[in-house]
Amino acid sequence: MPSFDIVSKIDGQTLDNAINNAKKEILNRYDFNDSKSTVELDKKTNEITIVTENDMRLKAIQDSIISRMVKQNLDPKSLDMGKEQYASGNMIRKEIKIKEGIDKETSKKIVKKIKDSGLKVQASIMDDQVRVQGKKIDDLQSVIALLRGDDFGQPLQYINMRN
Repeated sequence: MPSFDIVSKIDGQTLDNAINNAKKEILNRYDFNDSKSTVELDKKTNEITIVTENDMRLKAIQDSIISRMVKQNLDPKSLDMGKEQYASGNMIRKEIKIKEGIDKETSKKIVKKIKDSGLKVQASIMDDQVRVQGKKIDDLQSVIALLRGDDFGQPLQYINMRN
């Protein structure tokens, strides 16, 4: 029975390259001259930590990271922007989480959207992914087209298409 999986993953090496390019861009900018700004990517917890002096620089760093992600073909929807916190002295710290996997609520929305479409397929939630099975590959391709037309708040990839 043909099937495929719907996942939400981000390539760690590509993200690392995007962050490093953003760091280089920030170091070379004139408005960041004599700045104590830092950008760190923690690969274990999938978190980007930004520490800088003021809101203007924080916004510039975020814009740089997002533009570099877009140039590397990464979807910026996978970033979960947290709140700014005041670190020691006059520094501002911001932690940006990277969304990996589809959470339960989004999975339920995806399954509901597939069931409401009337296509003859079965969708089941498996941990942080959704598996879709059907008798015809054309139905599966219709499901992919249906889901691409909708925004679920995070990037979706369609993998493991099998016959």
